This record gives sequence, structure tokens and C-alpha cells, in this order.
Amino acid sequence: MPSLPPPILVTTPDELGQLAVELARHPRLGIDTESNSLHAFRERVCLVQIATPEADYLVDSLAIQDLSPLAPVMADTNIEKIFHAAEYDLLTLKRDHGFTFANLFDTMLAARILARPKIGLGDLLAEEFNVEQSKKHQRADWGKRPLDPAMLEYAQLDIHYLIPLSDQLKSQLMHAGRWPIAEEDFRRAANVNGVGPGTPELNIWRINGVRDLSPQQCAILQKLAEYRYQRAERADLPLFKIIGDKTLCAIAQSEPANARELRRVAGMTEVNVRRHGKALLQAVKDGLQSAPLYPPRRPAYDEPYHERLDALKEWRKTRARELQVESDIILPRDVMEDIARRDPATLTDLSPAMYTIPWRHSQYAGDILAALAALRTEQT
Repeated sequence: MPSLPPPILVTTPDELGQLAVELARHPRLGIDTESNSLHAFRERVCLVQIATPEADYLVDSLAIQDLSPLAPVMADTNIEKIFHAAEYDLLTLKRDHGFTFANLFDTMLAARILARPKIGLGDLLAEEFNVEQSKKHQRADWGKRPLDPAMLEYAQLDIHYLIPLSDQLKSQLMHAGRWPIAEEDFRRAANVNGVGPGTPELNIWRINGVRDLSPQQCAILQKLAEYRYQRAERADLPLFKIIGDKTLCAIAQSEPANARELRRVAGMTEVNVRRHGKALLQAVKDGLQSAPLYPPRRPAYDEPYHERLDALKEWRKTRARELQVESDIILPRDVMEDIARRDPATLTDLSPAMYTIPWRHSQYAGDILAALAALRTEQT
């Protein structure tokens, strides 16, 4: 790891207020976050790293509960915020602090649009600056205090080169004629939304293997998931640190009636039997006495829609091969699905589906309409 100037740690509201004033005078910032998703029931942003051309700041968002002084900076259209793989950072900052974002640059998205074979931050830093980034602290517990100095160095390196890296990538995008695509994707990234309503941790239909269970075993799995959720919340631990999905599904499938049978379930350790055995067996019993659960009904198969979608996928794939990029760089999946639903026959019909990507509309609208028209001809 290279030797960098020491980062400035921000741990009080007064220091944060001063930092907000300082950041407002810079037209470009590098930003990253560290969360404790692998170590807590409800993850939180634990550290916000912000780089200016002059200094690197590490904001302790556990010590400072209110980060609202940073909100105007994040929303300022005149200040470019540079992230690597922005989506997760944006989602967590929106969730925990209510930020809105404008004027983004995502170095990972830029690398994808450039068809770089390696798009990780460490790979890009190595290629552009001959800097080696350690992965030692990727899974660290950022909720622990005090933070280890080595972790602070790791967090600093995540932002220190973002501004010069974006300079390099923007130059390459401009040279390749792909800057308009990047601009559209950066704008779309700023509007990313979080999870919908409900409690996803209790949604058993997301668990691998649930479709192999009988309806009664699904009812058991639901009771097991409810126990795990409650236990994880009390212990402030992620679900997998209580009992993994695979083991939970195996318990539901085997329907153990006693501790001896529970011990035979794949993934059940003696520690888990001692710690959770009684509650798990009660959950199995409750599930057996509950009404059977059936998977949510899937929408009726819409054959014309899927035929249009396949035609668009084939066109997109062909165009992507020409540019040697992944298909979604040509046409984002959500836009492609919207087009297939609308079945446009004219530019006026197509425009509403592509309003977030006007440059692609100007470049590809004719091709898209031609692909759909060819399908109609083939069908008739």
C-alpha cells in the first residue's frame, strides 16, 4: 500500500460543519462508504470517506448521528461526486441519511462502458497508477470502535485516487466516443431506489431450495424464518450468523421431531442444537399445525411480450458484439423490458420508454423499431 498523507478524521458535529463548508468550495469529490452488513442485524453506514484534491476526510457516521450538513453537497449539481460502484453507497446513504444525489461519476460504470476486462477498483488503480490495493479489510467490522489504523489507511485508499482515476477514464470515454453513454448511466445511477415495502428477511420464497418443499414444509420454513429473524434482531447479528438459509431449508424438509433427529440435519452443529434446538423444534411443530403455504402466483405467460423481448435481446447482443461491450451498455434491461411491454411502432410510441437515455434514443431508435417491425412481419 502506498504511503499517503494522513487522513483527517471527522468525529464531532462541529468538525462536520466545517467540513461541509470546505467541501462546498470544490467542484469534484471522491466518495466511498463502509458499512457493517456482515456484522449487524440492520446494517448501518459506519464511515463516509470524502476526498478533495487537497485532503482525504474520514467521517465517523457512528460518532456523528446527523450527517445533514453534507446533504447540500450531495445534491449540488455543480459538484461532481465520484464513486466506484456507486449503487450500494447511494442506497445506504439514502436509507440512513435521506440524501439525494446529482452529478455523479461512477468509475466502475465507466470501466464497463470502456469494455475494460477488469473493473474492480484495485485492478483500475494497478493499471492506471501502479498502486496495489489490499483486500484485507473488505469484510472487516466497520462498526467496531476504535478503528484500527490499518483500516483507516484502507478506507483512505478507496477514495484517494478517485479524482485522478475519473480524469483518466473520462479522457478514454471521450476518445472512444462513449462519453454520452456514460453521462446517461451516471444520471440513471443517481436515481437508484432501495428495497420496496415489506420485510425481505421473512420472505421465504427468496431462499434457494424452497421450491423443492411441500406446501406444509413451506409453512414450517416460514416459522423457522420468523424465529431466526427475531433471534438475529435481539443479538444484532446478520441472519446467516444465526442459521444459514441452506440449513433452515434442510430443517423444514426433514421435519425433525426431537433433538436427535435435528442433529442429523445437514449444517446443524452441536453448538446450534444447544443454542437453538428447543426453539427450532417448536417452530417445526408450529409449522406442521399451520395452514400450508403456496408460492405466489406468477403472472400468466405473455407470449407476444416475450417474443418482442427476445427480438430486442438479439438486436442488443449483436450491437454489443460490434462495440465489444456487455449488452446492457447498449440498452439497459429495464428500458428494454419497458419497450417490449409498450410494443412501439413509431418514434412517438418509443420515446416515453427511452426518456432517461436520450442519446441512445437518437442512435438506436430506428434499429429498435426495425427489429420489432421485422418480428411483426415474421408473425404475420
